[in-house]
Amino acid sequence: MGCRSETALTPKQEEGKHLYDVRCAHCHEENDLGYKQPPPNLRGVFSRSTLPSGAPATDPEVQKVVLQGKGMMPSFAGRFTSEQMADLLAYLHKGIR
Repeated sequence: MGCRSETALTPKQEEGKHLYDVRCAHCHEENDLGYKQPPPNLRGVFSRSTLPSGAPATDPEVQKVVLQGKGMMPSFAGRFTSEQMADLLAYLHKGIR
C-alpha cells in the first residue's frame, strides 16, 4: 500500500505520552513560555549517543535531568513517581510522534 504504519504504543508508553504531553511538551515542543532559546526538542533523544547537553543519552542521565533540572529547566523532583518516570522513559525510547 505504500503507507508506513506506526506500531501501537504499549500501555506504559501511552501513560508516558500522556505525562510528556501535560508536563514536557509545552516547553520542549511548543515553547509556549516564549523562551528566546527554546528548550531542546526531545524527538529521538535516545537515538543519539548524547543528550543536547553532551551527557550520555541513558535512562539514569535523563532521569537525573528531569528530577534535578538543568540550566533553565526546573526540577521535577516530587512530581513523578518511580512508575511515572519509567513510563516517561518508555515513551521517550519509543520516540515521540
